[in-house]
Amino acid sequence: MSAAPLHIRASCHCGTVVIAAELPYGLSDAARCDCSFCRRRQAAAVTARADTLKVLQGADNLGCYSWGSHTARHYFCKTCGIYTHHRRRSDVSQCGVNLGCIEGVNPRDFEPIPWTDGINHPSDR
Repeated sequence: MSAAPLHIRASCHCGTVVIAAELPYGLSDAARCDCSFCRRRQAAAVTARADTLKVLQGADNLGCYSWGSHTARHYFCKTCGIYTHHRRRSDVSQCGVNLGCIEGVNPRDFEPIPWTDGINHPSDR
């Protein structure tokens, strides 16, 4: 991926949770995952460096969902229910940020958004 890094702000629907992060590939790696959780959630995500992701507002209003190995941690606003970001199981130095939560971004502009194979995750082998 050759896109320039991008610094973003993102928020949930009600605005209670606000995050900031650096996207090393900009918006160029937007994708959806087909693991058992993500395929139900259906949100496209972009890669953020975990060490740059900061919760600017609403940390006390973030819920977290995790299962299985408990490596992946999916964060959502407890008020409006919107998934904002997650810690990746495939690479814990990365987070996925919900493309639809990024200020000024409409996921429709990125269609067709590719899918990653989360069903056959390398950690499950």
